[in-house]
Amino acid sequence: MEVNKNLSDKAKQDLELVKKAKKGDQAAYTAIMTRYREPIYYLCFKMIRNESDAEDLSIEAFEKAFKKLDQYTPQFAFSTWLFRIATNHCIDFIRKKKLKTTSIDEAIEDDKGGSYKIQVGGGTKDPEEKFIEKQKIKLMREIVTKLDEPYQTLVELRYFKELSYEEIADERDIPLGTVKAQLFRARALLSELIRKSKSSI
Repeated sequence: MEVNKNLSDKAKQDLELVKKAKKGDQAAYTAIMTRYREPIYYLCFKMIRNESDAEDLSIEAFEKAFKKLDQYTPQFAFSTWLFRIATNHCIDFIRKKKLKTTSIDEAIEDDKGGSYKIQVGGGTKDPEEKFIEKQKIKLMREIVTKLDEPYQTLVELRYFKELSYEEIADERDIPLGTVKAQLFRARALLSELIRKSKSSI
């Protein structure tokens, strides 16, 4: 693996952390997140202009990066590679959001000069849809119980009780950065449990 000799001292430190992370060193993962959490968040916020979305997107960007660590080559700085992943992730989010928010209220003209509007049904779900949703929630809760602490509690607070990162930090009396780092790890563990549960079906 060829290393760029012109890497800065900071980039060389990143490279050492990446090497440790590739070997499964959890402290290295946390150190990388601590180092780049705020810059990645501000990058996402600058692109999305929504604090909550930027929080989620920044954590998801780390998830993507950590899953692709084997693809990183030290011919250029790790930070450059990480920021590119975050940028592309935000661009994907923007594209998907634009598709979802295409106006359905505007009148559409027909070829006879008349116009009509698309009528969208109400948000009520039929009994079958409600049943399926309940089953999904039940299954997810069962999978979450397989997580060790503190990950199980953090997932419940964030996704079942829908508390913000700040509210979780207050309730658990731990630093905000720790909440974000542990939630990232919890989501990674949860993804693995879901993957295993699907493969066993």
